[in-house]
Amino acid sequence: MNQAATPQTLQFHKKLVPHASEQRWTVEAVAELFALPFNDLLFRAQTVHREYFDPHKVQLSTLLSIKTGGCPEDCGYCPQSVRYDTGVTSQDLMPLEEVLDAAKAAKAAGASRFCMGAAWRGPKQRDIEEVKQMIAGVKSLGLQTCATLGMLKEGMAGELKDAGLDYYNHNLDTAPEKYDDIIGTRGYDDRLDTLRQVREAGMNVCCGGIVGMGESREERAGLLAQLANLDPQPESVPINNLVKVEGTPLADQEGIDWSEFVRTIAVARIVLPQSFVRLSAGRQQMPEAMQALCFLAGANSIFYGEKLLTTGNPEADGDRALFAKLDLQPL
Repeated sequence: MNQAATPQTLQFHKKLVPHASEQRWTVEAVAELFALPFNDLLFRAQTVHREYFDPHKVQLSTLLSIKTGGCPEDCGYCPQSVRYDTGVTSQDLMPLEEVLDAAKAAKAAGASRFCMGAAWRGPKQRDIEEVKQMIAGVKSLGLQTCATLGMLKEGMAGELKDAGLDYYNHNLDTAPEKYDDIIGTRGYDDRLDTLRQVREAGMNVCCGGIVGMGESREERAGLLAQLANLDPQPESVPINNLVKVEGTPLADQEGIDWSEFVRTIAVARIVLPQSFVRLSAGRQQMPEAMQALCFLAGANSIFYGEKLLTTGNPEADGDRALFAKLDLQPL
């Protein structure tokens, strides 16, 4: 069965790819890439990578949780949901000066992009006013700005753009056919609508997903097909390996093998040739050799710093040591 022809996917294409029928990646075509012999897949991914990027350069982003916990959504992977007992304490929006201090520290450590995340279903207008000040302040430091604030109402994306926001992150998370197993409080079309607003406002899109949530390989192919068929494709594509947090519904989910994660990075590079493919959540649990294979497979962006919202991340000193071993340089 052609998964790309399901009603959900056709609706997706109708909304976001109205003139790109010849450019669409079918799920079958993406699945065929996954099925390539491992060495052949990595060779092909590295070849594509070198066509568009310097293979020795990696973009560094730092992510700060500017509002933590208390989210009403039921995303099965998220420790910030108010529905789950995960030990995460709900905190109000951070003061402006604390955010700017964190941005200055990120820049001093070598980051070029500063990402601000808030645990909201979607911001209220009063929240937008405060976040706009943060965006303008971070932008004045010479950093690229990124925010992930949940679903946006009409007009909000334009306000954020005018304040100096360069990227808006809003992940698809998984394939359409897997989505309802993970999230029940927000539909796939809601995510697509926010992406539409971001594009119409003239901002760059940061959009990826999470693997290791019990999805099949075909469903991983389905996620990458959806991302590849966005028109234009996202400038940044974070690929997250599920971080299992006690208290969430996915806490006991069996993860995927390391080789399958590397395959996912490689396939993402092939179908998203001009996007920055970011090695994101779960990197703390990855051995150095696995990370090295991900870079070989085409990953060329990482989150840099000790924390990703509420979960751990390799510290900057460790990343610098790894970069030295692999002869990689910050972009």
